[in-house]
Amino acid sequence: MPLDVTTVAGHAAATWAEEIVPSLHDYIAIPALSPMFDRDWADHGHLAAAVELVRAWCSARRIPGLTVEVHELEGRSPVIVMEVPATGGDPDDTVLLYGHLDKQPEMTGWREGLGPWLPVREGDRLYGRGGADDGYAAFASLGAIEAVHAAGGAHARCIVLIEASEESGSPDLPAHIEALADRLGTPSLVVCLDSGCLDYQRLWVTTSLRGLAGGKLKVEILGNGVHSGDASGVVPDTFRIVRHLLDRVEDAASGEVLLADLHVAIPDDRRREAAATAADLAAVSTKFPWVDGARPAVDDPTEQLLARTWRPALTVTGADGLPATTVAGNVLRPSTTLQLSMRLPPTCDPDGATQLLRTTLTTDPPHGARVSFTPDTPGPGWNAPAFSPWLWDSLERASQASFGSPARTYGEGGSIPFMGMLGERFPEAQFVITGVLGPDSNAHGPDEYLHLPTAERLTVCLAAILDDHAHRDR
Repeated sequence: MPLDVTTVAGHAAATWAEEIVPSLHDYIAIPALSPMFDRDWADHGHLAAAVELVRAWCSARRIPGLTVEVHELEGRSPVIVMEVPATGGDPDDTVLLYGHLDKQPEMTGWREGLGPWLPVREGDRLYGRGGADDGYAAFASLGAIEAVHAAGGAHARCIVLIEASEESGSPDLPAHIEALADRLGTPSLVVCLDSGCLDYQRLWVTTSLRGLAGGKLKVEILGNGVHSGDASGVVPDTFRIVRHLLDRVEDAASGEVLLADLHVAIPDDRRREAAATAADLAAVSTKFPWVDGARPAVDDPTEQLLARTWRPALTVTGADGLPATTVAGNVLRPSTTLQLSMRLPPTCDPDGATQLLRTTLTTDPPHGARVSFTPDTPGPGWNAPAFSPWLWDSLERASQASFGSPARTYGEGGSIPFMGMLGERFPEAQFVITGVLGPDSNAHGPDEYLHLPTAERLTVCLAAILDDHAHRDR
């Protein structure tokens, strides 16, 4: 018998209103920066505070057999591991549910009355850093499991894994996965709640994720700054040298990445998927906060979807050595450092891409400048396996029951390194990668918010999928 979705929806609504939203308020207020952005995270204690908040809430859930543990390894950020025994499903089967609780930096530009560590609810929106990316995941995962029990449904053994270094590229996670290998077993279904949605009217499932390579490019030409009137024209400007080096990687006019090895053949099914999604929706570019008169790099809606999922793209995300304009004197600066972020197609090798960037940027530097490239931890992309018939039917039913619209699939432009790791480790598993980061929710930027009705409906969908998975052979 199908799960009683009415009971599930009622339970999810009450849990979100009475218990999850208040806890998310407290979570948003914690500046739990990912280790990349807070090198002294262990001393500052913010990640530990977020871990304890989530651990305490989860430990109090009314789920038979639930265990909650904070798994720690020396010198690494912790992972919360939760286990729920099967009820009515195969006790030897496993569903792995994944999320993270570390956060991106504050970012400037929050509108008056909002801030990264200031939880503010306005109607259906809960503003603040991390609520949608990805603090809600632990709450929604256990809320869904609890709803299955409330409706008399079934689920396989569930492992919920909440990490604390995802926004840094998950450098600490592989060690935890190795240490927990026997505990994890071999999941037949992996659920990740760290992705997005192209609208708030249906269940969106991510079928690919981009990989990530990057690092700090530093150009030095002098031991210290000198008078620009005295030196310019003789001493080359380090910013110009940086521009020259970036021209080896990217066409400045079009944004096309020039390194052939960073491009891949786009699978035919992903091209068809992009065309179908584009036919369903307005161009994806409409969700961005353009200034008057600005336009996207590519106009065709299908090509926009492919450009943000299956083609490499370079972004300069930070800079050192550049004083603020209000205090910039007439000085020829001794060095310029840029933080580079290269999004990679899902099937591109991130380690090879990182080495190619280093070689391209540091070989034969202009004017004999001292050029160095310090790479970040590369992250693999991921391309989903085909959905089993039971899973696609489940996604469609869940979306119709909770949202009133059919499910849709699309490629996501962001990166979740853990999915690439799991795809290699568990090649036979089915994957449901989804999330609540919809139009203008602005993850990583100012005014980030969680759309509460979508999070609640997604909880209902997750409960239905867990029950269908337990009964997939019926």
